[in-house]
Amino acid sequence: MALVALTVDAGAATHPISPYIYGLNFATESFAREIDLPLRRWGGNNTTRHNWQSNATNHASDWFFHNDLHYDDYTGLAETADQWIARNQSTGTESLITMPMAGFLAKNGDPFTYAFSIKEYGAQTDDDGPDGFPDCGNGVLLSGAYVINDPTDTSFAADESYATSWMDHLVTNFGPASAGGVRFIALDNEPGLWHETHRDIHPAPFTYDESFDKGTRFAGAVKAKDPDVLIFGPVQDGWARYFYASESALAPEAVTDRRNHGDVDFVPWYLQQMSGYEQFNGVRLLDFLDLHFYPQNGEDQTLAGDSAKQALRLRSTAALWDASYVDESWIGDNGLDGGIVRLIPRMRDWVNANYPGTRLALTEYNWGGLEDINGALAQADVLGIFGAEGLDVAALWNYPAHTNPAEEVIAYDVFETLPGAWAFRMYRNYDGVGGKFGDLSVSANSADRGQLAVYGAQRTSDNALTVMVINKTGGDLDATVSIAGFAPAGAGGVYRYRAPNLAAITHEPDQPIAAGGFSTSFPANSITLFVIPSAA
Repeated sequence: MALVALTVDAGAATHPISPYIYGLNFATESFAREIDLPLRRWGGNNTTRHNWQSNATNHASDWFFHNDLHYDDYTGLAETADQWIARNQSTGTESLITMPMAGFLAKNGDPFTYAFSIKEYGAQTDDDGPDGFPDCGNGVLLSGAYVINDPTDTSFAADESYATSWMDHLVTNFGPASAGGVRFIALDNEPGLWHETHRDIHPAPFTYDESFDKGTRFAGAVKAKDPDVLIFGPVQDGWARYFYASESALAPEAVTDRRNHGDVDFVPWYLQQMSGYEQFNGVRLLDFLDLHFYPQNGEDQTLAGDSAKQALRLRSTAALWDASYVDESWIGDNGLDGGIVRLIPRMRDWVNANYPGTRLALTEYNWGGLEDINGALAQADVLGIFGAEGLDVAALWNYPAHTNPAEEVIAYDVFETLPGAWAFRMYRNYDGVGGKFGDLSVSANSADRGQLAVYGAQRTSDNALTVMVINKTGGDLDATVSIAGFAPAGAGGVYRYRAPNLAAITHEPDQPIAAGGFSTSFPANSITLFVIPSAA
């Protein structure tokens, strides 16, 4: 069997790894403590109309545009933003809060308050009768036309003064960002889809000008109350909305809107405007370029699937970095940049060209298969890529549902028991007592990344070299691991996650380490971490 050559150079390509790349959108308190969760996000469609004063929200298109209270997604009990933030503080987790800016907030938390009454607006193509709301329609008339409704049926108008009042409350109750208060604020959630997800209050497509107008007004209100809060925007949902403010079959106006703004891609235009604002006003209102990304090949939030789907999942993580990977989805078919995403380098290029100093965030992503070793391999690969590519913030979308829209049992309601969660443990608590992957990325390369992916980092607390190796194949693989720029002090600890034991990370026998490296074998479908002590 041919050896796969892996090389790690602790003196090359070094840069800090942000702890915030290991964030989650949802986590139980016990799991947050277990992995020392660095960041949790308060996001999703129901945060666009969240009213902190009453804890009322609206589920938008996720559930027939019902109002409701905000609740703990694991327990189903009502949970205020204050309670959510306090729990994060108890686990040492930073809070990323979505600040509503669509223009309306939920007027109450009563699920019998909904947008499209059949009695008022006529028969519709679907209703929520099975849940006990036969008068609650979906907003689509039998003719196929959309209902023109009154937005005050569910909501009331709210401008940036809402942001001011909420920030007053947050600073008063939790302190400023500089003293342990809420540190991160996002400018709403996926505005490019408001004409679909929140069409009862925002039927017109989101525009370039709206993004800048609302972005500066709401971010300005936040910064006026706490200058040290860091702002995330524009929080666009995916590939098409990186290039258009709002693009879909329902929004042909988006093409005209783009042409009226110099035919410039939306994200670079947005960065240019935010840069111009700072130059004119002397205040930076955008700290993180925040985007969402889900692979468009049918992998996200699904089961691992057959062997072809599993192989595709493991290949498609290359969309995050690889300038030669043509996306195996409609993205690859539409011809833009030859179908090459190279997402994190692309984001960095946009920032460097249009607003240098802005950091990079992906606050929703999901590669699926998290109930299977295949999804764990992909998740470990994604986390390794985030560190190697210098991403600043990331948060997995692991909404705690038992089934997905296709009625597959994905069991995200018990996420911490799934193999995908063990990928996080490999980086954040591999030994059960808080052992972590290094925080200073170093050069790590594989001669065949499709078989063995490798990521290296030095741990600044003790100078140990940590090397993560992911065998993406169904067979054992022999490899040489060459090490440069680092003097090992004896054998390295070995920690491994693989089938058939998917409920534990095993501590394997130590690996002898020579000055130039070592040779070893990696079991099929496995994640292996070497922790090599430093002689320095």
